[in-house]
Amino acid sequence: MAVDSFYVTTPIYYVNDVPHIGHAYTTVAADVIARYKRVTGKKVYFLTGTDEHGQKVERTAREQGEDPQQLADRVVERFKELWQKLNISNDDFIRTTDPRHKKTVQTFFQKVFDNGDIYLGDYEGLYCVPCETFWTETQAPDRNCPDCERPTEVVKEKSYFFRMSKYQDRLLKHIEENPDFINPVGRRNEIISFVKSGLRDLSISRTTFEWGIKVPADPGHIIYVWFDALVNYISALGYENGEGEKFEGFWPADVHLIGKDILRFHAVYWPTFLMSAGLPVPKKIFGHGWWTVEGKKMSKSLANVVEPNRLIDEYGVDPLRYFLLREVPFGLDGDFSHQAFIHRVNSDLANDLGNLFNRALTMVDRYCDSEIPPPAAEEGPDQALKEKALQTFGEVDELMEQLAFDRALKSIWELIGAVNKYIDETSPWALAKKEGDKERLGTVLYNTAEAMRMVTLLVNPFIPQSAEKMWAQLGMEGKPDQQTLSEAGRWGLLPAGIRVNPGEQIFPRIDENRAREISVKVEKEMVDTKGQELISFEEFQKMDLRVGIIKSAEKVEKAKKLLKLRVDIGTEERTLVAGMAQCYEPEDMVNRKVVVVVNLEPATIRGIESQGMILAAGDEDNIILVTMAGDIEPGAKVR
Repeated sequence: MAVDSFYVTTPIYYVNDVPHIGHAYTTVAADVIARYKRVTGKKVYFLTGTDEHGQKVERTAREQGEDPQQLADRVVERFKELWQKLNISNDDFIRTTDPRHKKTVQTFFQKVFDNGDIYLGDYEGLYCVPCETFWTETQAPDRNCPDCERPTEVVKEKSYFFRMSKYQDRLLKHIEENPDFINPVGRRNEIISFVKSGLRDLSISRTTFEWGIKVPADPGHIIYVWFDALVNYISALGYENGEGEKFEGFWPADVHLIGKDILRFHAVYWPTFLMSAGLPVPKKIFGHGWWTVEGKKMSKSLANVVEPNRLIDEYGVDPLRYFLLREVPFGLDGDFSHQAFIHRVNSDLANDLGNLFNRALTMVDRYCDSEIPPPAAEEGPDQALKEKALQTFGEVDELMEQLAFDRALKSIWELIGAVNKYIDETSPWALAKKEGDKERLGTVLYNTAEAMRMVTLLVNPFIPQSAEKMWAQLGMEGKPDQQTLSEAGRWGLLPAGIRVNPGEQIFPRIDENRAREISVKVEKEMVDTKGQELISFEEFQKMDLRVGIIKSAEKVEKAKKLLKLRVDIGTEERTLVAGMAQCYEPEDMVNRKVVVVVNLEPATIRGIESQGMILAAGDEDNIILVTMAGDIEPGAKVR
């Protein structure tokens, strides 16, 4: 890795669900450190992306009547749209369905195989589909997943195994000799305990589903989703047998930011894979905590899932970014509440920073005709303010190295408090009344504005949209993220004579009554206490349900559960693909009167365009068609 480079990653997010505040938290944190490193002069590579393979995605797609690729393509756009709204400055977005990734995974697998660390054997044990994790009967005596507590499945099949046990001592030595390798300390201790308890060889292939990357020399096997997913960190760098300018310039990663639930995969599996392939391990793996809501775990059934898009739409992007990294020490669990969010925005952003910035610019506008005055001789409080500003730059740099975002922001807000105190002590409004104090007034206003320039540089990685507005209102050229802190972080660089451009309040207060109304509305729009998603009557009316008569049915080639149907819906015949071949023979479907969603967006499944959906009930092993009784014509509207 080049000395002036910095590589930061988020985990790649699983596409079987839509993005929530937990995804936003990790990605904003990665964005903040990436932005900060850029203004310190580093050449930064910031990677995020999506994990799209595995049995869980295949099942979710089937349940929704989609091809897995279609599901992935649809959900990926939601992540990309949210990152755009959150002002995320990622340099790359990797998808595990990208050809570049697939090729790298197979290359990496073959390299580990050639090194003698992969062998074919028989796997018999338990597998948790939601967590994509293997367990032994000893680890899960009740056959429930120790992580998510959901039932596991008994798996018995041929499998390729990775000799993870071979690297137990080497991994333990690396962790102990590199105390910064796993953070926070509690997570490090957790992994040390896990490794000391003994590493088993790891099953890294499956044969019971199809959605994934095939083992290079044995295409009947699909590469285990975690072996596949973790390779994204090097496939995005163009890794090919250890070569490539980007790979050589950025690997090993400076920090993998992850949630604590996937720590073992990153701090045990990934390093041992890399050791086997002869590659350096990441410099730091940081497992942060989870967010609860009003003291409870986020859950659709509890109607408390925090949707970041709604918060951004109602309150703006920077208040959310600020809250996520200021409210909770990075690494610990955090609790989200609308009350805490509103208090933090109104107190810190509106009252402290917003009012101070507006106060500073208003005085320059009023007393100096909007021009930054030149400073004159320095007096007592001037030096103290200057020293505080420079001290803050040093503190923030040290804290950002530790990923202590909340403490870095606290340090910046102490500087904001010092500027407010400076204004109160120097009383520029009193100086403006005396002709003989004009020079002193100019010095005070210059120092106040210069302190705000430095505050703008410091808050820029956290609230970049607002920092850009502040920079422009100060009359500065360019943008704050185009500055380098080693140069721009020196005192006295605000040019005298430039004109400030006071505008609207950067951080307007949130009306608490309005916020309560929004909170109630959001709860109604989410789920009821039984976990059922609520929709309005107007939304229901958008669904066009019609009676259809199945005219023909046939099995879809190479698909055990899919049937291709021709259905008469009155005005025309349509082709539909339905996942119910396990419960109905094709001949049993013909002439049945069914309910068809006719205004559903067409979907291509196994190369067949499905032009709607027929309704059914039950689970995948006991599907019952919703049929119509009586003398009713195809095309009749179902109300």
